[in-house]
Amino acid sequence: MLAGKKILIGITGSIAAYKSILLVRLLIKSGAEVKVIMTPAAKEFVSPLVLSTLSKNNVIIDLVEGNEWANHVMLGRWADVFLIAPLSCNTLAKMAHGLCDNLLLAVYLSATCPVAVAPAMDEDMWHHVATQKNISLLKEYGNKIISVEKGELASGLFGEGRMAEPEDIVTYLTEHFFRTHELTGKKAMVTAGPTYEAIDPVRFIGNHSSGKMGFALAEELYLQGADVVLITGPTHQQIVYKGIQVIKVVSAAEMFTTCDVAFDTSDIAVMSAAVADYTPVEVADEKIKKKSGTLDLLLTKTKDILQYIGQKKKKGQFVAGFALETNNEEENALAKLQSKNADCIILNSLRTKGAGFGADTNKVTIFDRSGKSTEIALKSKQGVAKDIVSYIVQQIHAE
Repeated sequence: MLAGKKILIGITGSIAAYKSILLVRLLIKSGAEVKVIMTPAAKEFVSPLVLSTLSKNNVIIDLVEGNEWANHVMLGRWADVFLIAPLSCNTLAKMAHGLCDNLLLAVYLSATCPVAVAPAMDEDMWHHVATQKNISLLKEYGNKIISVEKGELASGLFGEGRMAEPEDIVTYLTEHFFRTHELTGKKAMVTAGPTYEAIDPVRFIGNHSSGKMGFALAEELYLQGADVVLITGPTHQQIVYKGIQVIKVVSAAEMFTTCDVAFDTSDIAVMSAAVADYTPVEVADEKIKKKSGTLDLLLTKTKDILQYIGQKKKKGQFVAGFALETNNEEENALAKLQSKNADCIILNSLRTKGAGFGADTNKVTIFDRSGKSTEIALKSKQGVAKDIVSYIVQQIHAE
């Protein structure tokens, strides 16, 4: 998402300036073009030489260097976003009241691009009424404020005021400035992970689904502009973007009920969860004690969520299902496509090395209603998700 984007970073006099080194490196690694400007005080905390080496651009500090004038107007017009990180308490106050006594402030006051700031200061300074009023003024001016974090501070105290971590700042920039618009106005529902069907208070029937594919799909749909609700069974996965609504469920019955409600307002449904096909008829109130011999469990079918969604589907709604097969893959996937009334079926095969449950990579085949197939080669699950969402976008726009 950041490839080719122009990011102007402003660094002020704060001990948190050391984080700007990793921040620049992460942005460059993501394909962004980066330029750095610093206040004179910032030089005491981080080396301009390091930043110029990492950014592959000269670091600019003064309005006039030698016989050359730093064109602050063009810097603010060059950037897609101007990020000030760290933002010191002093520079915050100057920005709030329109002071202009250094290059960074001159760029800020003349910038035509969006501006985001990542404050950094000690807790008492952060909570001071003057600081909070200045933050409010920056918000009123239309600037984005990246929330401070709680942790160990330079003073040795523990509290609020830490600058956000570089990885979180990169995520913030992506989420707030660089989502695309292919699915703007669309609502998407994604299911992910396994379901756990209780046997007793301790044991359950489950499967090896990690949820990685579903989480990747939810994030890609979100990055392409959709409003996304992710309904997930038990998993260790964490969503990257705060704008995605996450609903956690445990059992197939809970997932059915949640999907039934969410699908009513969804334009797109991607059903990638590995929902249990069977659940115990009775759940023991107490832990079942181990005995000699065998233990018989009577199981009953769970509700088929994909089939229900397919039958419920209205004109304008697009439903994508997943099929995980170990034999007769294509035949079984095509049969599932028809019986579930889905718009496409995405076939996973456990026979493919590096694909399936738990892996970081995947290889899938998409079948449309006519039986036409689209192969997606083995790649990261994020890469597969991007290809699947691109396919969905094409189908929606073709209607």
